[in-house]
Amino acid sequence: MFQSISTAPPDPILGLTEAFKKDTHADKINLGVGVYQDAAGITPILDCVRQAEQRLLSEETTKSYLEIDGIPKYGRQVRELLWGDSHEIVTGKRAVTAQTPGGTGALRVAADFIHSELPKARIWCSQPTWANHGNVFAAAGVATESYPYFDAPSNGLDLDSMLEALRNIPAGEVVLLHACCHNPTGIDPTPEQWKAIAKVIAQCELLPLVDFAYQGFGDGLNEDRQGLLTLCEHCKDLLICTSFSKNFGLYRERVGALTAVAFDPDAAGSVLSQIKRCVRANYSNPPAHGAAIVSTILADASLRQTWKSELSEMRERVNGMRTLFVQTMQSLNVDHDFTFIEKQRGMFSFSGLSRLQVDELRNRHSIYVVGSGRVNVAGMTESNMPQLCEAIAAVLS
Repeated sequence: MFQSISTAPPDPILGLTEAFKKDTHADKINLGVGVYQDAAGITPILDCVRQAEQRLLSEETTKSYLEIDGIPKYGRQVRELLWGDSHEIVTGKRAVTAQTPGGTGALRVAADFIHSELPKARIWCSQPTWANHGNVFAAAGVATESYPYFDAPSNGLDLDSMLEALRNIPAGEVVLLHACCHNPTGIDPTPEQWKAIAKVIAQCELLPLVDFAYQGFGDGLNEDRQGLLTLCEHCKDLLICTSFSKNFGLYRERVGALTAVAFDPDAAGSVLSQIKRCVRANYSNPPAHGAAIVSTILADASLRQTWKSELSEMRERVNGMRTLFVQTMQSLNVDHDFTFIEKQRGMFSFSGLSRLQVDELRNRHSIYVVGSGRVNVAGMTESNMPQLCEAIAAVLS
């Protein structure tokens, strides 16, 4: 029965990593896959994570199932990271949270919920958006459309086109928004732009689906939630998909959450009941270890402070690499302005490189970049920066 099944094409990003591993070049550089790397090119285990795991190993008493929506304390901590413990949404109990296997798991549960409870709704994604968004939503049977976002000539946000497109989306449909550190462009709305976006979404009676995968990687834990807070000022119903892969370095532990905000606690409870039904039909209940790490860190004042310090170091290194890249390209007198990269936030940037130039970087210089020109800035280091910039200068010429 399996002889007629064709081979699926490789994932455009993970497949790039496979090609990188097979490359025998001594000085190869991987700027494709979205993982943080330190100055030595290593994806580290945070010290706060090591301490939390040691504590868990000594104190854990069971491997029994978690509840369908996960560790209750974890859910409260997720909500407090999103809004703070004194926000009206938290104190008014208008938000509910289900622990999920990573941010992708949260997106899939959200899509299952939309497919079940809002069966006519489509999900509108920015153009461009994370390459896997469409795959996740299609697997759940939800159709997707796109709205304008990236303005190539200015390497910035095309706000006017975005707002015009949002105004023409039928009421009751879903708009996917990146809370911060937009993947793949690195371009985030300003506070004033967030206000304009939130007002249109509310006026047009659209449901925001917020992908929050990089809290703390842009400008800070509080600063990076300003877009979400602005949306909440205008919209009473929201879905938020949280990931702790990046800001806790827990990539392989798959730690995430789906949080729903409703008009009142009763409606929130009804939404959670339907989310739990979706979870039960999928993975039944979430894995415990990663969420227990996060919960242990957030519950301990000392570990929490260590985490904030380590997160700050990661953020500052990435932003520092942006500055160093721009300075190095300027020193090479390249007839191309890369200053926009210094203004962007998060691990990713649209470099403006064409697919032909990306291919040349890979084939001639063993530098791996996603075909769209998206680069993982966290893959840049002080030691590989000269080689990287000289190679980019070569392909530009």
